Amino acid sequence: MRPQHKVADILEMEQLQLKSLSLTSWHYRALQAIRRCRTEAMGGHIDKCDCCHGLHISYNSCRNRHCPTCQGHKREEWIRAREDELLNVPYFHLVFTLPSEFNSYALSHGKIVYGSLFRAAWHTLQQFGANPEHLGGRMGMIAVLHTWGQNMSLHPHLHCIVPGGGLSKSGKWKKAKNDSKYLFNVKSMSQVFRAKYIAELRKSELKIPQKVYDKVFSKKWVVYAKQPFRSPKFVIEYLGRYTHKIAISNHRITDVDRKNRKVTFTAKDYRRAGKKVNLTLLGQEFIRRFALHILPKGFTRIRHYGILSSSWKKEKLPKLQAELATEKIEPVKTEQPLLHRRCPVCKKGRLHTILLFNDRGPPENWKVLLKDKKLNMSN
Repeated sequence: MRPQHKVADILEMEQLQLKSLSLTSWHYRALQAIRRCRTEAMGGHIDKCDCCHGLHISYNSCRNRHCPTCQGHKREEWIRAREDELLNVPYFHLVFTLPSEFNSYALSHGKIVYGSLFRAAWHTLQQFGANPEHLGGRMGMIAVLHTWGQNMSLHPHLHCIVPGGGLSKSGKWKKAKNDSKYLFNVKSMSQVFRAKYIAELRKSELKIPQKVYDKVFSKKWVVYAKQPFRSPKFVIEYLGRYTHKIAISNHRITDVDRKNRKVTFTAKDYRRAGKKVNLTLLGQEFIRRFALHILPKGFTRIRHYGILSSSWKKEKLPKLQAELATEKIEPVKTEQPLLHRRCPVCKKGRLHTILLFNDRGPPENWKVLLKDKKLNMSN
């Protein structure tokens, strides 16, 4: 079901106020792209179905990775690409979270703060995996950066999906010793992660006062861990919830009050066992919080490490899958089949573009091209 309200609606409502929010040019460009997404301002195209011969007009997407409207199709494509990479072993979900003292530095030096988070998490996992007392093997990890909490405040954390084991020096698979529980000891991992993250920041060009380091080092950092998935096939279902998420989806916006310029959206209150509550913000405050999560230009928010890295899995992953395959893994299909370029009317044919137009609209002869065909609005 299509959402009644979109982030783009709020940006349109507050477009005259965007420049008063002290945004960087990069943030401003991203917000403007989201505001114009799938509108006349983006131009569009007219498609024809090769089955029912119906004609459809569509406005172009902004394709910005922070746009709520553009993420569904990208998520499905990414998930399908991962289905062939599953190992027939238990998988674990780990979450590495940064203390709030680093939030201001994340806003001004995102590449350093977030890049250090990826490296510290992977180095922590590597250290535990390489230790014969814990495993004694080379591990792998898929990590996805999230920067938000339910109320859209800044809350940087890394979701990591980790196979329960690794490759020994001889190239044989070794199961994690605690693979029925939490992979490695969470308290020990938290301490190592804290030390490695601070070490990463200290050797960066970012100048953080010693009193900040003293404060965060005195805190207990928490690495959250879940018990393993019931089956490898559920990993794909789970990954789909995290890979292409953004600060807020359009479906969570329940009301846009244009008269009073307020926005209401749903959020989970984890202090009340995850109960859903409604939060109302002024439009400008909503946009300010949304802009907190626009990542630096060119920053990669989904990364693969170790035996799941692109360079490794090209040649070696099929052999490892064959070694571990006791039964065929059938991924859970939680979404309908990918309907990109599928005709929305007959559901059978493919759409082929027959006419492009810019932000000025279709050319004068578009009616001649369409003749007497019915025009279907597919936005």
